[in-house]
Amino acid sequence: MDLMGFFLETGFWMACIRMATPLIFGTLGELVCERAGVVNLGIEGIMAAGCMGGWMWVYLGGSLWGGIVFAAFVGALFGLLHSLFTVYLGLSQHVTGLGITMLGSSLSAYVFRMLLPHATTPPKIIPFQTLDIPFFKDIPFLGQILFSQTALTYLAFAAIIMVAFILFKTPLGLALRMVGENPLAVEAQGLSVFYLRTLAVCAGSAMMAVGGAFLTMSAFDAYYIGMVNGRGWICIALVVFSSWKPFKALAGCLLFAAFDAIQMRVQQQAGMAIPYQFYLMMPYIFSIIALIIMSRKAAYPKALLIPFRKGER
Repeated sequence: MDLMGFFLETGFWMACIRMATPLIFGTLGELVCERAGVVNLGIEGIMAAGCMGGWMWVYLGGSLWGGIVFAAFVGALFGLLHSLFTVYLGLSQHVTGLGITMLGSSLSAYVFRMLLPHATTPPKIIPFQTLDIPFFKDIPFLGQILFSQTALTYLAFAAIIMVAFILFKTPLGLALRMVGENPLAVEAQGLSVFYLRTLAVCAGSAMMAVGGAFLTMSAFDAYYIGMVNGRGWICIALVVFSSWKPFKALAGCLLFAAFDAIQMRVQQQAGMAIPYQFYLMMPYIFSIIALIIMSRKAAYPKALLIPFRKGER
C-alpha cells in the first residue's frame, strides 16, 4: 500500500472530515459538561436518541433542519434528567451517566420498533446534500476537501469557534469554567452553581444529540439500531486528549477519523488474510496510544465529579 499517495488523495481527507463531524459535536458537548464539573457518561445513549429522533422527524414528514432542532431538544431533555440526579441530588455521575446511556439506547430502539413494527429493512430519507461552495471549491486540493461537505459539517466547525469564544471570551464562559474549578467562588459572587451546571449539561447534551443526528441525516439516509457504535466513548477520551480545549478537540477528532479511514483502506487492500476485527480495533489502539502521550500533563477541572452542596465548605 502506498501510504504517501494515500495521504495525498483528496478522497481520504474528505472522508476524514466527514467521519470526524459526529465526533466534533459529541466531544464539544462532553467538553462543555466537564468544564462545568459534570462528567456525562450518557453520551452514547444521547447520541443514539439524536440518531433516531432526528431521523424519525424527517421520516414522518418534517424538514431536515427541523429534525436537527428536534434532536437537540431530545438531547437537552436527557441532559436535564442527568443534571437532576447529578447536580441537584448529588448522585454518582458515573452511575447516572451509564443509566442515561442504557435508557437512551434502549428507548430509541423501542420507539423505532413501535412506530415501524413491520420494517424489514431500514426505511430511507433524503439526507443533507453536499454543498459545493462556488469559487472556493475550485481551490486546488483544499477546495474539494473543505468546500464539498454537507451543511452539518460546516455547523460543526462553527460550533468549535462558538464554544471557544463563549468559554474563553465571555462572562458566561468564565462562570461555566469556574463552576468546574471552584464552585464556592461562584456561589460567593451570588451566582447559582446549580443553574450554571444544568445549563452546561443541557447545552452539551444537545450538541451530543446533533452529532448522533448527523449519522442518520447526513452520513447515511437511514436509522438502524447500534449505529452510534461506540463513538460516544471515543468522545469522552478525546476530551481528555484535548486538555478540555475546543481547538485541540478538533485535532483529536481529525486524528481518530484519519486512523479510522486508514484501517478501512488497509482492510480493503489486505483482503481476508487477517480477520477484519483486527483492522477495526486499529484506530482505537492508536487513539489510546495518542491519549497516553498527549494527556499526561493535562490539567483537568478541579471540581470535576465533585457534587456541590450549597453552604458546605
